[in-house]
Amino acid sequence: MADKSSRGLADIVAATTSISDIDGEEGRLFYRGYDIQDIGGRISFEECVHLLQRGTLPTRQELDALTEELMAAQHIGPTTEALLPHVTSGGTPMEALRTLVSSLSADDPDVGDSSIEADRRKATRLVAQMPILVARYEAARQGRQAPQIDPELSIAGNFLLQIGGERPSERAAEIFDACLVLHADHTMNASTFTARVIAATLSDIHSAITGAMGALRGPLHGGANEAVMNTLSSIEGDVDAVDEFVRAELEAGRKLMGFGHRVYKTEDPRATFLRKMSEELAELTGNRRYYEFSRRMEQVVFDAKGLYPNVDFYAASVYHALGIPTDLFTPVFAISRMSGWTAHVIEQHEDNRLIRPASEYTGPTDQRWVEISER
Repeated sequence: MADKSSRGLADIVAATTSISDIDGEEGRLFYRGYDIQDIGGRISFEECVHLLQRGTLPTRQELDALTEELMAAQHIGPTTEALLPHVTSGGTPMEALRTLVSSLSADDPDVGDSSIEADRRKATRLVAQMPILVARYEAARQGRQAPQIDPELSIAGNFLLQIGGERPSERAAEIFDACLVLHADHTMNASTFTARVIAATLSDIHSAITGAMGALRGPLHGGANEAVMNTLSSIEGDVDAVDEFVRAELEAGRKLMGFGHRVYKTEDPRATFLRKMSEELAELTGNRRYYEFSRRMEQVVFDAKGLYPNVDFYAASVYHALGIPTDLFTPVFAISRMSGWTAHVIEQHEDNRLIRPASEYTGPTDQRWVEISER
């Protein structure tokens, strides 16, 4: 019988990394040694990209150079352009975007180059292209054109511009930018591990990221934020209805998405930031319904089960307040996590060993073949 302590590779060290780390007991997350409590809300997503992909917080000159690279890469090639209308007619956004991300390799100028230098260039392009893909997908299914990129706006500001159709407020762009930093990397989660397993075969970066997209789509990973929003919007009545709803769900044995974490034993530090953002956006928009529902649900679940909210829980009300459609929550997660995924692929390629874990066989033994007429 399999050792249950290793199910899901729990507590098994599958790789070494200098990109991010977690202290689950204390509820701390680090990017390259920087505590998220220190850099969250203080560095831009562009600075975060430099930190994860290139190893350091950038100087002003380095940040300007990276920003210029990212701006120059905010477009998609003819292959992806031609494919776009065909993937918007059916399926989920993540299914469409998984296909579109894969297609980006066809027009990448470094498509045949697997060197670390080429990996880094492709990584920068992927970070720049992901928000464009999501915005273009949304515009295509709505039958409209996405606004042109504004060179004065950040990646976060331009995404809100392209999704909403009008220039976002400075504060809305700042809040979304902080969200991108909070979601940028999270050690050996399912999608990152998938990307590293693929990269370890010396496959290309686009293949590794396409695999990561497939892992992120699952409701137990990136899809949880959508499930949280769907839960909140399904509750009828005022905030007092939350208590009865939660108790009914728990009594029926149904899982409430957005609570608990495989690693954190206390509150997810990212949830601490997102709770404050949710409250601020509730004040700015004048719509407190989903923030208040979230606060009440958090309290009821903690009293009943002792579970803390994770990053997905308050991300739902934050993204909703920013005007992002619910079924794009997971693609938005991918916009941010592209920075971490690509950093991990580069790191894997720099010091590679094929990832080939062992397994414990639990099936029958000593079977013997017999003629089909005797079976």
